[in-house]
Amino acid sequence: MIWSHGRISSEISTAARIGAVRQQVAVVPAGLPATAPKGQRARAVRPLCAAEPARKPVSASAASSPVAPVEEEASAVAAVDYEALVQELVGASPLEIMDRALDMFGSEIAIAFSGAEDVALIEYAKLTGRPFRVFSLDTGRLNPETYELFDKVEKHYGIHIEYMFPEASEVQDLVRSKGLFSFYEDGHQECCRVRKVRPLRRALKGLKAWITGQRKDQSPGTRASIPVVQVDPSFEGLDGGAGSLIKWNPVANVDGKDIWTFLRTMDVPVNTLHAQGYVSIGCEPCTRPVLPGQHEREGRWWWEDATAKECGLHKGNIDKEGQAPKVGVNGNGSAEASAPDIFQSQAIVNLTRPGIENLLRLENRAEPWLTVLYAPWCPYCQAMEASYVELAEKLSGSGIKVAKFRADGEQKPFAQAELQLQSFPTILLFPGRTVKPIKYPSEKRDVQSLLAFVNSLR
Repeated sequence: MIWSHGRISSEISTAARIGAVRQQVAVVPAGLPATAPKGQRARAVRPLCAAEPARKPVSASAASSPVAPVEEEASAVAAVDYEALVQELVGASPLEIMDRALDMFGSEIAIAFSGAEDVALIEYAKLTGRPFRVFSLDTGRLNPETYELFDKVEKHYGIHIEYMFPEASEVQDLVRSKGLFSFYEDGHQECCRVRKVRPLRRALKGLKAWITGQRKDQSPGTRASIPVVQVDPSFEGLDGGAGSLIKWNPVANVDGKDIWTFLRTMDVPVNTLHAQGYVSIGCEPCTRPVLPGQHEREGRWWWEDATAKECGLHKGNIDKEGQAPKVGVNGNGSAEASAPDIFQSQAIVNLTRPGIENLLRLENRAEPWLTVLYAPWCPYCQAMEASYVELAEKLSGSGIKVAKFRADGEQKPFAQAELQLQSFPTILLFPGRTVKPIKYPSEKRDVQSLLAFVNSLR
């Protein structure tokens, strides 16, 4: 939808923190009258499509005729130095970055909307005053609340979301051969590849750029080095070949709490699942609420390791094995040397490898030991630091030792083989009179839950 400058000015002043942007005169696509009905202008752009000669539209709502790009403009875009542009946009607000993206690519860029807090992207696009497009991947397994949000967003902004669906034959083959819930047994990558990655690839073949809601604080070891704009390293765009697609990440440097401040300030529709404890929202079988002391990404694919919580849509932003990681961890899970240690307290014993091996061998320990297996770079470990330190202080002098053991890097194979490590953090209780340590079974990491676990076994 194209909005009046009066409303833009009002809303920008309401949310001053997102930064200033020059007021723009919205460009009306060719053939569309200036008095077009509400919502029509936002739809009068080239639809998402596969890279076929006919380029058939994927959505009946996007029925306007394609506008041939001007060769000079296409050459100018191709010649952009995006590394230099990243430096130019250092300190720019999400609104300024969104405005630059829409200005550069017009109808050949679209916002990827997942039905979660990335509704902020649509709000930023509206505030620029420029026409914009939105697409979404309907996997067939989304929550009902997510579908309800899609409808609210379309009505609120006067747009039609361009939906992409998986190939029916591929879904049929997967379910017939492996069942409806195979991802619980052998990982989520295969299902995501069929239901998300391949439909996304088809969608991007009809674009020259796309806009995502990735943030650096969303996932350990995978999203910590996201630039605000980049040549997409994984997917191809309309022109085909490497370098044919540009990826914009306007909120890469924004904290999750600031996104929510913006959403509340602008009073935009949000997914009702957020009020039920959901933070990161995907497909229904693979999404759940997060608990106190948990990182937001722990609500996704919770049965898998912390560094595996990606579906493949943004695989180009994952640090590859053998490369030095910019922040977090590299592909094989080794810790970044500069990561500061955590669980720092005089009430917590820092166990070495020989120390925890001695605990394993003892049959009659003088006192029980509660031990966390951790990695200092892991946000899930960082999220429970305060509660674990408080617990250690409560148990000080009680006859129970509280300890920590850093189990990443070269210690990880040992921890997996001997200490039941599956993901970080793992909490073990070494009882006084039994050999085998007992693994804390819950993901509730608040003080009272941990204390109840200890007291039930002491």
